Amino acid sequence: MRVSCAPAGTAFPTSTDIPFILYGYKNTPNEGAIGAAIPPYFRGLKLQPSARAWDFLSFALSVVAADESCTRSTSPDGWTRQIDLTVAVVDPAFWNGVAPELEQMLQFVTGDIWKVAFFGGGYLPAPPIPVQHRTEDIVCLLSGGMDSLIGAIDLVAQGHKPLLVSQVAKGDKKDQSRFARTISPQSLHIQLNHNASPPIQSERSQRARSMVFFGLGVLSATCLEAYAKGATIDLIVPENGFISLNIPLTPMRVGSLSTRTTHPFYLGKLQSVLTAAGLNVQLQNPYQLKTKGEMLAGCANQTLLKSLIGGTTSCGRYARTGFTQCGRCVPCLVRRASFLRWGVTDSTPSYKYDNLGLPGRKHMDFDDVRSAAYAVHLADSRGRNAWIGGSLNSAQLGPTTDLEDTALRGLAELETLLKAHGVI
Repeated sequence: MRVSCAPAGTAFPTSTDIPFILYGYKNTPNEGAIGAAIPPYFRGLKLQPSARAWDFLSFALSVVAADESCTRSTSPDGWTRQIDLTVAVVDPAFWNGVAPELEQMLQFVTGDIWKVAFFGGGYLPAPPIPVQHRTEDIVCLLSGGMDSLIGAIDLVAQGHKPLLVSQVAKGDKKDQSRFARTISPQSLHIQLNHNASPPIQSERSQRARSMVFFGLGVLSATCLEAYAKGATIDLIVPENGFISLNIPLTPMRVGSLSTRTTHPFYLGKLQSVLTAAGLNVQLQNPYQLKTKGEMLAGCANQTLLKSLIGGTTSCGRYARTGFTQCGRCVPCLVRRASFLRWGVTDSTPSYKYDNLGLPGRKHMDFDDVRSAAYAVHLADSRGRNAWIGGSLNSAQLGPTTDLEDTALRGLAELETLLKAHGVI
């Protein structure tokens, strides 16, 4: 499928199957649109992101546009897609030079085969008058989940004034705002949605959604006063190591069935592109070697954490379960296990499937619950290598012992949960 993305007024390549308007609205039913709310938001704040940051965000938005527009059902194996993506940018020569690295990065995170190319005519707005430079000294992604909450709390405890960036999903906007106001009331909190509107029924894929999150984070980082003075800005991506590595629980949960949106290899590839682009933004995950339970126990402001943690969202099926956390998907299992490791009563208002020990496919025999139990049994009975296998590639990651240890401690937290519910 050939997807092309460009601002209104820039001609699409003639070979385009699905055209997308960047930063605007569709003119015909055969077009898609994405990102219309972003330029007026930054213009209203009188911020001037760098040209390369706009190009990177244009690419990130285009990836999500393609991800939502290309159906998996028509691919030969029912999953792996071949996506030909063409994006309008300000500096096509540079971006075409790093296209092979971008393709490798996208294949890793979505499990698809990508071909990426760039052409001129990209988006670059006129600077506002006057330009405002933000005084925050660091940028932190704030999703509304437990890990990002801890990340923001820890940064403030360390003396930082973080600029907080949220990508809005249905059901979490108010909580994101409440967390930001409570943790760092003097900080700017940017809340935006890509608002992708495909011309066909959406694939509803979430594999590449993190690209826009990173794109908004980089765009925001280039608006800081410190960045304008030549400093490198840390962009904090708070994620526990167990979920970040996302080692498949069973041999059947491989490839993009295990999401990789903060995997260290993915972040490393992304960092190399940002560095080559001259974007002085450093991606950092301070919790790569911590489990979720260890993050809770180590948070620098326990009182504040306990007051807010119940309102966070972890569930991978949140919208599908009526905006109640299901309690049985892998993110929910990791969440519930982390409270046990922390030693604090779980303050989540409710789980739709609270008792994992009940018989049947809705509880004990639900796929994610059974997969977690399988992984625990495999690691306990046959050792770490039997479970981890080749999931951690030393050629990609360097020495992996610390990563393996983190994954095993995370699995041990799941084991405690499953035993507490009588699943194993």
